[in-house]
Amino acid sequence: MRAAALSDSQRLDWLQLIRCENIGPRSFHKLMIRYGSATEALAALPALIRQGGGRKIVIASREAAARELEAAHKFGARYIALGEADYPDGLRHIEAPPPLICLRGDASLFKKPIVAVVGARNASAAGLAFTERLTRGLGAAGYVVVSGLARGVDACAHKAALATGTLGVLAGGIDRVYPPENAGLIEDIAARGAILSEMPLGCEPRGRDFPRRNRLVSGLALGVVVVEAERRSGTLITARFAREQARELFAVPGSPLDPRAEGTNDLLNEGAFMCRSAADVTERLAPLARRGGGYGLLAEPGAAYVHEPLWDEYDEPGAVVAEPEPRQVRARRAEAAPVTPQGTVEQFLSPTPMSVDDLARLSGWPPAEIRLRLQELELENRIERHSGDRVSLRPEI
Repeated sequence: MRAAALSDSQRLDWLQLIRCENIGPRSFHKLMIRYGSATEALAALPALIRQGGGRKIVIASREAAARELEAAHKFGARYIALGEADYPDGLRHIEAPPPLICLRGDASLFKKPIVAVVGARNASAAGLAFTERLTRGLGAAGYVVVSGLARGVDACAHKAALATGTLGVLAGGIDRVYPPENAGLIEDIAARGAILSEMPLGCEPRGRDFPRRNRLVSGLALGVVVVEAERRSGTLITARFAREQARELFAVPGSPLDPRAEGTNDLLNEGAFMCRSAADVTERLAPLARRGGGYGLLAEPGAAYVHEPLWDEYDEPGAVVAEPEPRQVRARRAEAAPVTPQGTVEQFLSPTPMSVDDLARLSGWPPAEIRLRLQELELENRIERHSGDRVSLRPEI
């Protein structure tokens, strides 16, 4: 049984408590267990700090929390608390779930089966083409696609899933676009899907925030599909979280000659399920989707504060509130954001043959410039030509 919706005053208490510097989800849950409510926990913090049990906690002001709530409302976003009806079931079943998520968009997508599609930022054209086909197949089968709004595979998956449902998870505040070229995509997702974050409004993403985001990407989903990933890449952090959260893990096999396939091939060696098409994913997840869940058994519904969380949190920033941009300013920035071309032509090449037309479409480079660059690469003996106007990267010997 789920908890009732928070009152305005309770929501402000929750936000003030989680915005205290050095209080993260784990500390929040422990305080809730000990004191029973955010109101009582806030009242007890000064004494805890004096006794030395407060881990150098800096208490967020109530005024700052109120400003954040107001700024989020102006931005078209709202805060959903753990236990409320719109809170995602997947996140309720991970270690130390975010007490509050900031959401801009359609919360009803959380009620549908969700699959994460993640991969390399410097994805090959073949990897992007497969991502498009995979994501459209998942959408046609009734699945919502979640990803981390990064360049490459993430952005490609979001674009392909706009018509059928997609969720984007930000590493910074929900009002902070990253990377900048995804400004237009983020606006499209907010209008047709949903954007969410656990970080304070106005918070610029830092390196340590991306693993936090990755745990939410995998936590929202029944399964995670890794399309391309080099060894030691951030994408493999998402795969690790998927295993820890008892999610199904899929990997797309790739050429042993392409470094972007080393991570995925390793995952297959370690027991991940092979993904050659959307059917490989949907057939495996169908029993879980029919049951409307199948998430890891880390907590029972309505029992958010009866277990001892094990998540080793990152220190939390204090409340960061910045006045959100007016809608018309955001729209102009989205239109001005560079969308093409991306990277270099050779970045999109791989040992897998790819047509020049698809290379142009997926990279954003004009076909004439691509053909000129391909001629240069051919003279350098770095590419191979194939029938059907296809090219591939010549493997280094």
